[in-house]
Amino acid sequence: MIAVLVITGLALAIGAMLSVIHHHTGNNTETLSDSINRLLPQTQCAQCGYPGCRPYADAIAADEAPINQCPPGGTHTIEQLAGLLGREVIPLNSTFGETKPDAVAFIDEMTCIGCTLCIHACPVDAILGAGKFMHTVIASECTGCELCLPPCPVDCITLLPVTRSVATS
Repeated sequence: MIAVLVITGLALAIGAMLSVIHHHTGNNTETLSDSINRLLPQTQCAQCGYPGCRPYADAIAADEAPINQCPPGGTHTIEQLAGLLGREVIPLNSTFGETKPDAVAFIDEMTCIGCTLCIHACPVDAILGAGKFMHTVIASECTGCELCLPPCPVDCITLLPVTRSVATS
């Protein structure tokens, strides 16, 4: 019985010490890829040549891709990435596209035939609808990536410019 109490007390003491150490040192497990990904616009548009922002961040972190392949991020993102990585600011590589104003997709409900092709093309699930029924866009989720435009057989989707507000604290 004494052995059980001694082992329990020891386990509690070690647990308490680990908790204090963890509290004081933090749990900063963010990788370079995480830091880079946080700076990217999260449009998941694949304009950079990668299937989304995270794979592009991983490629930058591995020094397999330059920092200037993200048209939605534009100059601002290139500057932030250069600062994070200690690299020179370089202009956006126009091979991947041009920076455009923020936009959100809008579906003309009178024209939509409910084919669901736009739903499957949307990388962020911002389009709602069902087969043979009208679809709509959740504007707050839409990144304006334009990936829903090409598959639409009736051209009922347009991009409308938006002004995104930045929260201040």
